[in-house]
Amino acid sequence: MGFQEVIDADGRIEPRDEMPEAYRKTLVRQIAQHAHSEIIGMQPEGNWITRAPSLRRKVILVAKVQDEAGHGLYLYSAAETLGASRHDLLDLLHTGRQKYSTIFNYPTTSWADVAAIGWLVDGAAIVNQVPLTRCSYGPYARAMTRVCKEESFHQRQGFEAMTVLSRGTPAQRQMAQDALDRWWWPALMMFGPSDAESPNSAQSMAWGIKRFSNDELRQRFVDATVPQADYLGLTVPDPTLSWDGEHYRYGEIDWTEFFAVMKGDGPCNRQRMGFRVKAHEDGAWVREAAEAYAAKQRAKAI
Repeated sequence: MGFQEVIDADGRIEPRDEMPEAYRKTLVRQIAQHAHSEIIGMQPEGNWITRAPSLRRKVILVAKVQDEAGHGLYLYSAAETLGASRHDLLDLLHTGRQKYSTIFNYPTTSWADVAAIGWLVDGAAIVNQVPLTRCSYGPYARAMTRVCKEESFHQRQGFEAMTVLSRGTPAQRQMAQDALDRWWWPALMMFGPSDAESPNSAQSMAWGIKRFSNDELRQRFVDATVPQADYLGLTVPDPTLSWDGEHYRYGEIDWTEFFAVMKGDGPCNRQRMGFRVKAHEDGAWVREAAEAYAAKQRAKAI
């Protein structure tokens, strides 16, 4: 079967199969952006590992940050099956020529922010990523199956932490509400621009890379999350939010802020990238040692 026949039959494209160059490039761009987001996304929560309020919370957070690193590795490996070089992808990230999710350019100013990230950010990730387990490109779909199982744990951990805060002292409840106030709108922006302004969405859906549009996924997230906020006794920071009998209708998103953050003018863009580049440079000796050891083992095998 040719490429289009496989797509029309809702089949899977594998690395050695015929595929259009545009399809390959679209996948590399999307998978790389996803991988970059997992790696950069370690920073906002990693910032709280040494300040977690209990040993239990610290252990959970360490495990979560380790999971995010693993997700990045799965995804870089998936991109490599398309002929991409991990070295080149990281260079594109570090020089600002490839992007990552704008959500990770916001600061975590309290422990409640860590809870909110688990609840809202990982919740949005699940809504976005579960359909990717049915992506037309096999290695990406299979990587997402593993990632989504772990993201489900992360979301539950975040919601449980928000539940504890919202049932706690007045100060803790206020922390939870403040975190929701600051993370709600950036979480909605995670799904990308509205369908009318998204240049790649329609083609990605035609190829079976994506299964739903940005606006469809955003609506799913809102419909699932508003009742959770009600359960927590928290108020979604949207005075126009209303129920129409089928969906929660939400207010206008500030896309000016979204595009400013995407272009590098968010609260923590420079901090996140500076930290990432330094960590990569500091780890050069580890990569060199691993390459030298691999070369030595290859020489022994000859």
